Amino acid sequence: MYNLQEIVKSEKKTFIDVRSEQEFMSGHIEGAINVPLHEIRLKMEDIKQMEKPLVVYCLSGGRSSAAVGFLRQAGIEEVYNGGGIGDMQYMLSSITV
Repeated sequence: MYNLQEIVKSEKKTFIDVRSEQEFMSGHIEGAINVPLHEIRLKMEDIKQMEKPLVVYCLSGGRSSAAVGFLRQAGIEEVYNGGGIGDMQYMLSSITV
């Protein structure tokens, strides 16, 4: 079991936004990398090189759930579903540094 809030507030993590490029350009989590869901399998080797843990998010949590499944099937264990961008923004705003 993991505590997503602890992962999100830690310094070591990578946010992956699996929304479309247009959605990403309209607003995203600071420092997030845009890998649209349809490109996940094509970019698997790049993703394997990213700093872990990975926190994947989208608009509502559906695409991020699918992406987490693809990444775990590829052997990436430190990957977590952050849900929707609104959930991530709320979590980040509630973290006291």
